[in-house]
Amino acid sequence: MASWTESARRAESMGYSTFLLPDTLFTPAPLVALAAAAAVTGTLRVGTWVLCDSLRNPRTLAWEAASLDRLSGGRFELGLGAGRPGAEADARRLGVAYGSAGERVMRLRSSVRTIRAWLRGEEPELPSAEPVHLVPVLIAAAAPRLLALAAREADIIAFGWPPDTPEPAARQRIDQVRAAAPERFDGLELAAGLIAIGEGEYPWLRRTGFSVPNLAAMGAVTVLTGTPGQMADTLRRRRDTLGLSYLTVPAQCAEAFSPVVAELTGR
Repeated sequence: MASWTESARRAESMGYSTFLLPDTLFTPAPLVALAAAAAVTGTLRVGTWVLCDSLRNPRTLAWEAASLDRLSGGRFELGLGAGRPGAEADARRLGVAYGSAGERVMRLRSSVRTIRAWLRGEEPELPSAEPVHLVPVLIAAAAPRLLALAAREADIIAFGWPPDTPEPAARQRIDQVRAAAPERFDGLELAAGLIAIGEGEYPWLRRTGFSVPNLAAMGAVTVLTGTPGQMADTLRRRRDTLGLSYLTVPAQCAEAFSPVVAELTGR
């Protein structure tokens, strides 16, 4: 517990804006752990990156999300997805139905609408429901059907793409979102994960068959190399050309990336 809360404090001190936790049975229960992180910080936002919708009752999740948002002073961000590699095994362990890809996409759409209705106080049969600060909803998406859903329902879209995705391929995914909901596009925040910073050794990257220099040479949007100033310039250019303004880094890269955070703060 001490190391977890210290990580949250450290992230806040380094200038990070949001502290995120994945949804696996090998990590602490996300909402419980994020409540602890929020309790020991003052400005740091906390969020799920991302909850597997199939593993949760949407009304129960709405109740818990509203509670965490209220207790954190409006600092909670709800990230949802239709499932990640390994989520089906987690569903079996928890004794809940997982469903086909199509079923999970439809369920996610229904869940988001149910959660928003709760947060707006529009479920009168639930006496505990009351209007609260509208929690930002992030939807992780990769395939066209889920990207279209995210375009219509999310506040933030987290793009899932292969490690070797270059900027033209990233732009194609972003254009799919724009085409699916052009009237909403300018109000959406676009997010993506960086998988490596600098040219260190990353065990999770080795398993993909790629290296940081290899990906950097391809122009992949998933890695950053160079000085902190050069990395910051690259991210500003991607923000201006692709609209990617929400970037995540692995916890193991937080220290290495902190000088880049300093370069970007307020700019």
